[in-house]
Amino acid sequence: MWTNWSGGLQCRPTATVRPLDDSGVSGVVRRAAERGQAVRPVGAGHSFSALAVTDGVHVDLSAFRGVTAIGARSGRPTVRVRAGTTLGELHSELATRDLALEAPLELAAPTVGGALAVGMHGSGAALGSLSAAVVGLRLVDGKGRLRDVAPADLDAARTSLGALGVVLEAELAVVPAGRVRVTRAPRPVDEVLDDGFWDAHPVAEAAVFPSAPTALTRWADPLLAHDPDDDTEDAAEADEARERSLGVTVAGATGRTALGGAVVVERALPRLVPRFNRAVSRLARTVSATGPMYRVLSSPPAVRFEQTEWALPRAALAAGARELLAALADDGLEVGLPVRLRVGAPESGWLHPAHDRATGWVAVRVPRGTDHAPVLERAWRVLRDHGGRPHWASRSDWTVEDTARAYPRLPDFRRVRDDYDPERVFATPELAEVLGD
Repeated sequence: MWTNWSGGLQCRPTATVRPLDDSGVSGVVRRAAERGQAVRPVGAGHSFSALAVTDGVHVDLSAFRGVTAIGARSGRPTVRVRAGTTLGELHSELATRDLALEAPLELAAPTVGGALAVGMHGSGAALGSLSAAVVGLRLVDGKGRLRDVAPADLDAARTSLGALGVVLEAELAVVPAGRVRVTRAPRPVDEVLDDGFWDAHPVAEAAVFPSAPTALTRWADPLLAHDPDDDTEDAAEADEARERSLGVTVAGATGRTALGGAVVVERALPRLVPRFNRAVSRLARTVSATGPMYRVLSSPPAVRFEQTEWALPRAALAAGARELLAALADDGLEVGLPVRLRVGAPESGWLHPAHDRATGWVAVRVPRGTDHAPVLERAWRVLRDHGGRPHWASRSDWTVEDTARAYPRLPDFRRVRDDYDPERVFATPELAEVLGD
């Protein structure tokens, strides 16, 4: 039995195979194709969508780990990394080489292959997702052939939902490592929704409870070498430890704010949730920490939850967020996790939710063990009306007709898919729902 991270999705694949090398993956795909079985690569299971659900064959790439080469393209450093490498492992290996990902990704558990398949992103007006860093990919296609993705096909493959093949290795553009100062502070919601907040820092995020006038924000700024104020990390860590001991942890835009207490209140006395959330917002204090970006931005979830996240046109972020917050408050749908707001640069990937437009990301989360459907469905209606495209890793009611309207390069993606997987070995009902046959 396979279960995703939230526990909301399960399936019984015919087999779960853990090949040790490229030829092993090719053999798995060929045998499955001969038997008429679907093949789905699986990462850490952090997605909330059913992309990995199958009664066919799961391919576990946990043996495909590590950085295999350091190189350069067009004067920029690159790394080749195997697809089963977790993001935490990638961050650590890059740090030993004084390198880093340009786009900070706070979760350590997802794999490189899984993060690329769904377009995993951070938050920064000028920052793309992990998929945007891809300069090369190697995969096994639907005929079991080992292929280096042609440059002309790269924008189809960089965010492919696993529809083109089993990605084995990615070449990623990286940047020299540096240190940043991360500040976490309460700020008025109206101030946060203004464009000035998002453009003032390379990395900026916010989390907002529908009933609270104050947002919990987090931003990062680079530190210059020998910065005389580069001495706050220990103090910040002490603050975090004190907050945890009190049961109140404010981790910027991730909304890790009194989560244990919030979930208990939500389950026992749901009518008190708005009051509890407003109190939490008032208690938030300004703290800062310095260090490598991947480390000081790391925020593992404190509780498990279900999520829907949508990519809105950046210009629609403020209006969409305001309407959503009002709808959740007015309909009595506020939960113990705040709405998370982020931004991102336009993406070239044909199926990336931020394709060809500056983007505002809006994520709504519902703690596991509570009825998530009313909250998520309300969010779908509001965010769709503001031009939203759902994140492929999140829950949504998206259909193939929606994909065709929202993604102008879908015909090009289908052409590439016909080349890489003509017999649809990697197809599942979920993929058919959003991509067609």
